[in-house]
Amino acid sequence: MHRQFDPKKIKALALDLDGTALMPDNTLGERTLSCLKKLIAGGMKVIICTGRAIEAAESYRAAMGAEGPMVFFNGAEVVDMPSGKILSADLLDIDVVDFGIDIARSLGLHYQLYFPAGAVEDSKWEALIIDKVTPEAEMYCNHTGITPVVRDLKEVIAAPGLQGCVKAMFITDPARHNEIRKKMLDRFGGRIYIARTFPTFLEVMNAGVSKGEGLKTVMRHCGLKPEEVIALGDEENDLLMFKEAGFSAAPANARENVREAADHVFGSNAEEGIAAFLEEQFFISRNE
Repeated sequence: MHRQFDPKKIKALALDLDGTALMPDNTLGERTLSCLKKLIAGGMKVIICTGRAIEAAESYRAAMGAEGPMVFFNGAEVVDMPSGKILSADLLDIDVVDFGIDIARSLGLHYQLYFPAGAVEDSKWEALIIDKVTPEAEMYCNHTGITPVVRDLKEVIAAPGLQGCVKAMFITDPARHNEIRKKMLDRFGGRIYIARTFPTFLEVMNAGVSKGEGLKTVMRHCGLKPEEVIALGDEENDLLMFKEAGFSAAPANARENVREAADHVFGSNAEEGIAAFLEEQFFISRNE
């Protein structure tokens, strides 16, 4: 049974980016941006909840003017923005990362790792490391704007004092995803969480990491109750976030199981359906 909500009680939007707030070309549409800025100006809190790295989400956050705790890397990090202060982090163990390297090399797949800021590279944001430049690496760079560092991954993870990895990601044909999932889960079982976050992205994180847990952390920090939050997303990594919020909504382009789980389905991201939904619910004029 689908839940309902009272617009007057909503204080925050838990907002997925890719496939939901962003258009298919990865831009934030003018109508959506205008709508979000008006909501924020009126006191609404917009909580970005994304699989993206901080660096890859920052331009969107800055454009809409959202501030406060945000969920990145599918919940592996909750970070106060724009200060960049990490409020919580849950790192993936190195032996899991190492096994992922073996799988990728044996199957000839693209594999990449994110490490905490300053852990392996002197950078402001988390470091993205790859073994070699591949078409998938170039696609990811174009998709996120993040330029990876090319280094031998086995050497990187052997560095003394390394505490762990923020997340690992395979980028490959979705037809290969189940094979990778099986190999990883057969080995590590309940120690890891695996989610498809984009048609070709298969992400591996520490068990317990999810957008749902990340959103719970943000809600505690901000004193928000579930009935005061709407979660909006389109992929399987958004499902646990849906459960933490009092109401959930998905675009028409969302995966079928995500649409079925959502309390409401709005227009596709190509049509800026999220803007139409929010305008209607919160009485926002497009021409103000």
